[in-house]
Amino acid sequence: MSTSSFPYETRLNILYPPLEVIDEKALADGCEFEWYNQTLCKVNEAVVRMAVVRGEYHWHKHDADDEFFYVVEGRLLIDLEDRTVELAPRQGFVVPKGVVHRTRAPERTVMLMVENAGIVPTGD
Repeated sequence: MSTSSFPYETRLNILYPPLEVIDEKALADGCEFEWYNQTLCKVNEAVVRMAVVRGEYHWHKHDADDEFFYVVEGRLLIDLEDRTVELAPRQGFVVPKGVVHRTRAPERTVMLMVENAGIVPTGD
């Protein structure tokens, strides 16, 4: 499934190399997309991604990868099959591999995600 099949601006290139300051706030403040995902940096075999989102993502899962979400500003809802988790700023949550989920943001939300570098953001 390609990322172009969905109305999300997903950028998998690594924006910041090691030994460079990462300015997440400037990047988020300059974002004009409703659903934007940018890989910030690589740490060992994982990547840190920043997303600016509003609206809802599609239901999906990652068969081989856990996914960590951390809210910087706004509010994020993570729908699971049996419940919804709500995250406020400075709260995080891990969705284990194989768990079907979707994220929703009722207002503009900025978050960080940590996941394996090879993960397909739209799901398996």
